[in-house]
Amino acid sequence: MSQTNSFIATCPKGLEQLLASEIASLGAEVGRESVGSISFVANIATAYRICLWSRLANRVLLVLSEFRGENADALYQGMLAVEWSEHLAATSRITVDFNGQSDDIRNTHFGALKSKDAIVDYFMAKGAQRPSVDKDNPDVRINVRLRKGYITIAVDLSGESLHRRAYRSSGAMAPLKENLAAVLLLRADWPGMASRGGGLIDPMCGSGTLLIEAAMMAMHIAPGLLRTRWGFTGWCGHEPKTWEHLLDEARTRRAKSLMREWPEIRGYDANGKVVAQAEENIANAGLEKFVKVSRRELAQLSMPTHKALPEGLLITNPPYGERLGEQAELLHLYRHLGQAMKEHFLGWQGAIFTGNPDLGKRMGLRSNKQYQLLNGTIPAKLLLFNITPDAFVVERDHAPQKDNKPVSDAPLTAGGQMFANRLRKNIKRLSKWKNKNAIECYRVYDADMPEYSVAVDCYGSSVHIAEYMAPITISEEDAERRLREVIEAVSQVFSVSAGNIAIKERRRQRGKDQYQRQAPRNSFMEVSEGQAKLLVNLFDYLDTGLFLDHRPVRLDIAERARGKRFLNLFSYTGVASVQAGIGGARFTTSVDMSRTYLQWARRNLSLNGLSESRHRTEHADCRKWLKDCEDQYDLILLDPPTFSNSKRMDDVLDTQKDHPDLIADAMRCLAPDGVLIFSTNKRDFVLDENVAEKYKIEDKTRWSLDEDFSRGGKPIHYCWYIEHK
Repeated sequence: MSQTNSFIATCPKGLEQLLASEIASLGAEVGRESVGSISFVANIATAYRICLWSRLANRVLLVLSEFRGENADALYQGMLAVEWSEHLAATSRITVDFNGQSDDIRNTHFGALKSKDAIVDYFMAKGAQRPSVDKDNPDVRINVRLRKGYITIAVDLSGESLHRRAYRSSGAMAPLKENLAAVLLLRADWPGMASRGGGLIDPMCGSGTLLIEAAMMAMHIAPGLLRTRWGFTGWCGHEPKTWEHLLDEARTRRAKSLMREWPEIRGYDANGKVVAQAEENIANAGLEKFVKVSRRELAQLSMPTHKALPEGLLITNPPYGERLGEQAELLHLYRHLGQAMKEHFLGWQGAIFTGNPDLGKRMGLRSNKQYQLLNGTIPAKLLLFNITPDAFVVERDHAPQKDNKPVSDAPLTAGGQMFANRLRKNIKRLSKWKNKNAIECYRVYDADMPEYSVAVDCYGSSVHIAEYMAPITISEEDAERRLREVIEAVSQVFSVSAGNIAIKERRRQRGKDQYQRQAPRNSFMEVSEGQAKLLVNLFDYLDTGLFLDHRPVRLDIAERARGKRFLNLFSYTGVASVQAGIGGARFTTSVDMSRTYLQWARRNLSLNGLSESRHRTEHADCRKWLKDCEDQYDLILLDPPTFSNSKRMDDVLDTQKDHPDLIADAMRCLAPDGVLIFSTNKRDFVLDENVAEKYKIEDKTRWSLDEDFSRGGKPIHYCWYIEHK
């Protein structure tokens, strides 16, 4: 048996126990376990095997000397006492990695310099040429550690960190190191699942690290097989024949693995550039036949149907506020991920690695295990799930706040009873249409009776009342009395307490102050429109976040959007962009001047699993943005406000006056076979004759008004579909 030596294997904090088991399985005798390292005893062949096969270690260090010493002189003398000629040639290029500090050695640069001086002086004392320093490409890397009064000197057999498997494209960055990815897979019991024929899916795969590590683990491929440089090749004790034998053994094993069928491993990402990077990394690893990636939104996540999978692992490292978006927006991405797991992956296992466990909690699943880890310097958790029906919990955070006041059962006044009867009549009239079309949010009353000049909208089980300006002939007292009657009638008809009816009172004042709003609740609730999930807020803003009258147009956008480039001008909360994204738009761009609305839009997009990489929001004045736009779009929605004199604009926007220029600029950005949808809520709007002559125009106003807005008189909005002639 060849001589044994003492070694140290380093790893990220928290991986020590797993690394110790791995090293033992590779034939070494494991010793002391410390923070971020494991000591072991082995022969050189076993040390080489650990370098080649370890999925968890950062470095493998051959210990040359260990002694007590805390000051610079002790360090120098200890370094000088090592027989360096047994480990490196006088002509070697070296570098020293120094870790630790003491009262005398206060920084790593000084420690490394003192260590290097001792090595150089050793060779010069023998009359030999002095080694040169090469930090970037050394022949031998020396590792010196000062800890708790002891100094350890070692040769780094790995060279650069072992987590670098050599399949990552040059210059490519990744948020997850390869050995940390391996830990996640081990903790999730991927090897066991793979051995039973299970599959693996990463719905936000990035550059493909988890996918590649999973494939190499399942196929028993040595993770270091692609590396061409090792720290031991410049070491004088290197045994080339031993190393070549281990390499041949690993290559033979890999060749046999590539000839077999292996578990389904798939990855998706919304960013096309990232997918291309993942494909390149997979090809570099030689695994393109076994690992498949494609560009796909989280909204499109589902179980592969071409091959039955008895079990599997859905694993991913989603953004958590460090890389993409704000936490408020990412919350909805996590919720969508949890919903997709519930709908498509029952019976599978889930593994979510996040630096923000609070976001992980919003997925609506109870984790059955959690592991605390570090992702670089960021504290993170691996959350493991059994994706079964009893693991899901009800998410209540976006429901309106409830009060404890009972629904009023007091007798209604004659006027209140008349209003209640009209509500019931309208509800009955709309019932068949609403049920047939699965309409959740709709208008049930819109100033049908002159005495009660309000709009009443239903958002699921919640109700929103907006008061119109009363005529000057109506006293303030009468207006307030009628509004009270409306509230009492709505409370009884819809069985909801008055405190949970959103009321926007309008009074004879100027600007936004004409509305009397309730105290902010920050109460967002989730509603549906077609296939889209949307956030509305009935209490805190002048508008709820969803213009109900444009429902048919938005649903038509969803029908038309597949493969199209969609532009949403004056995008508000981005609902039309969500519909386009769900409909399969190639990408969407949403432009608005309000940061609040754009943040709301990003939340809506996240809620539907639509990423910012394909669904961009632009904070800008739409008129200026259009003037500078050089891109082309296949589908454009232009829905400007009737009038705006925002301080953020250089001048006033008047849709009646400005619409010819707005349409002309939008048409300049419209592809030859594209469609521009122009809409306005200005009641007395007149389309400019020159616009009608210049373009092919279809009046879609009546079509665009659903049953709940098809009342007599002037339409609530106008709508035209415009194309190039």
